[in-house]
Amino acid sequence: MSEQEQPSEAEVELETNVAEESAETPTEEVLQEVTVESVQAELELATARVDEQQADVLRAQAEVQNIRRRSEQDVAKAHKFGQEKLMTEVVSLLDNLARAIEASKAEGASLKSLLEGVEMSQKMLLDGLKKFNVDQLDPHGEPFNPDLHEAMTAVPNPDLEPNTVMEVFQKGYTLNGRLVRPAMVVVSK
Repeated sequence: MSEQEQPSEAEVELETNVAEESAETPTEEVLQEVTVESVQAELELATARVDEQQADVLRAQAEVQNIRRRSEQDVAKAHKFGQEKLMTEVVSLLDNLARAIEASKAEGASLKSLLEGVEMSQKMLLDGLKKFNVDQLDPHGEPFNPDLHEAMTAVPNPDLEPNTVMEVFQKGYTLNGRLVRPAMVVVSK
């Protein structure tokens, strides 16, 4: 053979690789069967995974709905029964006032004992309100504060500095630092 007719090394290697591959590869029928079977198995596996994930998603959605429902119920109960402790304090006060009224109707009842009972009831109520962060504003002698006080009138008074609370008509109240009712006051000019 001449040099021109002899195959190159690359051609010889390529022919060798093709021959080896054709000897190792199964027939096309067997290749298709294995491929179809493996694809079916993979499809069944993927379908099972999708079904499992759909079930997980449904469970998660149901759990979120249950949490939301429980939260709404808790908020509704808090609104409905949030004042229960306060009501316990107020009911105790009502009991004391009822006792004071009954005591005033008894023979020989004195105004002094009635007054003591009412003062004790007032103290009890103020103590109970403090438990709920309700503070009483009694600004007598303090500088006038328009954020906390409502001036009913201004009266000249040479003994006091101008804008000083001289008299308190009605005490004010705050709840957690927020004004519930301003104190109604008389201010010096």
